[in-house]
Amino acid sequence: MKIGLGIHSAWTAMRQRLSAANDRALKAGLYVALTPTIWMLLFLIGPLLLVLKIGFSKSTFAMPPFSAVFSIAADYIVNIRFNFGNYITILNDSYYISAFANSIYLGLSTSVLCLILGFPMAYGIHCTRRRWVKMSLIMMVALSFWTSFLVRVYSWMNLLSAHGLVNSTLLKLGFITHPIQLIGNYNMVCTGLVFCYLPFMIFPIYAVLEKVDRSYTESATDLGCTPTRVFWRITVPLSKSGAISGCIMVFTMSAGEFVIPELLGNADTITFGRVLWTEFFTNLDWPMACALSVVMMLFIILPVVWVNNKIPS
Repeated sequence: MKIGLGIHSAWTAMRQRLSAANDRALKAGLYVALTPTIWMLLFLIGPLLLVLKIGFSKSTFAMPPFSAVFSIAADYIVNIRFNFGNYITILNDSYYISAFANSIYLGLSTSVLCLILGFPMAYGIHCTRRRWVKMSLIMMVALSFWTSFLVRVYSWMNLLSAHGLVNSTLLKLGFITHPIQLIGNYNMVCTGLVFCYLPFMIFPIYAVLEKVDRSYTESATDLGCTPTRVFWRITVPLSKSGAISGCIMVFTMSAGEFVIPELLGNADTITFGRVLWTEFFTNLDWPMACALSVVMMLFIILPVVWVNNKIPS
């Protein structure tokens, strides 16, 4: 009898300790999850809602330069005034349509070129057997992040300007008689985008390739597949998720880029980033700038979400 009571009391005490430990772990997990949630609400969701609200207001000569969307009358009646004119103007004005089309074109072109260049580089790093060589190659790819983004763009300007290294060399060699205009077109802007965002394509593909079990390729080789067939039938399909992730990152960053089109383009290279800068800082039309941001986010996020759902798990 006493033994049974002792076992029961010990079991009850152990359950209480386990319950207390689970409660502490649950509270700790809630605290850990609460911090990034508050951070996201304050610095991501909050600003996005503010941008959305300003996009439905009207531009005014005041500070801040937009009208109130929500106002409270004297009898405590809330007045809501949504202005859809900004979005109607964006969808009907050829200037904004061309800016969006150019940004999407640059984003897609940059993604395709980065994929064409980045996949062989990632595959080459993956196939390297010596560890120190592999780490050296990875370090060389990451070396561009050690230099300021503006410095890298200005280096292209110094190389390709009218008095830059390329034109000076061609003039000295006698291939040309006058400097060639190399900067100020979409091709140069796309080149700068590829140069700056290529590592964001290489690293996701390389990370996926490193997780691929080498027994797959070895088994295919043992069964008589040629290296080319193994590459297209096994390596490429298994690395598809990395390629899609890299394309998503490169596309989202290059489509909204401002610095590179501004420095390597000219007045005719109209992109979303340049239009947004003009509306916000030159025209002081905050509602139009916010409406442009909302529309561009939809143009970028919706295709990205659709593609992300197609990525194999």
